Amino acid sequence: MKSLNIQPFTAGRYLITPISHSNGNGRYTASLSIRSGQGTSTHCRIVSFAREFISREKALNHAATQGQVWLKNPQAFA
Repeated sequence: MKSLNIQPFTAGRYLITPISHSNGNGRYTASLSIRSGQGTSTHCRIVSFAREFISREKALNHAATQGQVWLKNPQAFA
């Protein structure tokens, strides 16, 4: 499974990285890495989305948008 990461963005103590994955049938799914902390105190959370997209760019845009939603309301993914 290939994946493509776009440039991560930061907000406060969080590093947000949108990721897309090819699912093998010409469609793509989106994931989001949410990282905080440093060194031995680093915490990384991966959120995967079920929706499929026709291109990597659309999947990455969805993941980036969801990252911004999460920043406004971290309980949105709880």
